[in-house]
Amino acid sequence: MGFSKGLAPVKALLALEDGSVLEGEGFGSEGETYGELVFNTSLSGYQEILTDPSYKGQIVIMTNPHIGNYGVNADDEEAQHPWVEGFVVRELSPVVSNFRSDMSLDQYLKKHKIVGIQGVDTRKLTKHLRDHGAKRAAISTVELDSKRLVKKVKDSPEMAGADWVKAVTCKEPYDFDETLLHGYEWPEKLGPKPKQYFAVCIDGGIKKMILRKLNQHGFRVKVVPAHTKAEEILSYKPDGVFLSNGPGDPAAVTYLIDTTRKLIGKVPIFGICLGHQILGLALGGKTYKLKFGHRGGNHPVMDLFTKKIEVTSQNHGFAVDIESLPKNEIELTHINLNDKTLEGMRHKNHPVFSVQYHPENSPGPHDSDYLFERFYAMVSHHA
Repeated sequence: MGFSKGLAPVKALLALEDGSVLEGEGFGSEGETYGELVFNTSLSGYQEILTDPSYKGQIVIMTNPHIGNYGVNADDEEAQHPWVEGFVVRELSPVVSNFRSDMSLDQYLKKHKIVGIQGVDTRKLTKHLRDHGAKRAAISTVELDSKRLVKKVKDSPEMAGADWVKAVTCKEPYDFDETLLHGYEWPEKLGPKPKQYFAVCIDGGIKKMILRKLNQHGFRVKVVPAHTKAEEILSYKPDGVFLSNGPGDPAAVTYLIDTTRKLIGKVPIFGICLGHQILGLALGGKTYKLKFGHRGGNHPVMDLFTKKIEVTSQNHGFAVDIESLPKNEIELTHINLNDKTLEGMRHKNHPVFSVQYHPENSPGPHDSDYLFERFYAMVSHHA
């Protein structure tokens, strides 16, 4: 289920805006694609990465050298289709070996018209990005002139200042409840089933697993587009509001910042990733672009109250500036142990808290589940 036997390799180029060019072998769809080149240090989970809407506008490098060995299946998608602009691996597995697999990674990218490149030195490329920062880049199987391709990359849009949320958010509100479909019935040994609450999720690029986690932790969910006004959200009479993950520069999503600002103090709020950054901006803080971002499943985060360390899954290129937050209103709750960037905060006077990482994805594997429990407890207290 890997490459079709007998077909000649397709030459491909990966070009960066700083003039760096690497030659490799194309896989997936043939063509040309542009985006911000970033790396993810996860050892597995490439399908979840491909389908995470937070990667809209980005070409992803997998640092694990061998990718594709367990194929792709319909159950593990975080969205209806991949959102990455392109995919870079050291070696695409020629063999797929997993009873759950529906197709190979190569076939999956072909199906969804995603351009990939293999056979490049991903270690060297990752170190280059760590030293010099994330770069605009292109993968092409059609433009094989290095100088022309670099010129095209330099003319492509910057990630900073771009609102990618409008491209990934849902078009219409919808309800989500998979508790019965996925067998999440409340165990009798735990006593009476807790009351179910109603949460409105503002979709900045939400993943299916987040919605499933909310279901599991006692919430009936309605998902609404990111441009939904605060008045409409409150008209649903939610017990709580969830601000989702998503792509791009949070400062560019001015309509969501305005909506969030109007919701603070009216309803309990829990934000993650982009939602965390949006809350920071709504509360008067500032955000800034990280040199190369945090993307992977091995980021250590300390809970400043319990002093416990969580191994977290992360995917973001921007962060909230700690010094910009109003200290009389905001309390820091979590910190990144690698670079001391802000990973969590809560409001001192309103039922509002957020984290920068993805608690639904925790590779711990359950290190961060308590955050959904905390949201439930906060909603229960204010219901």
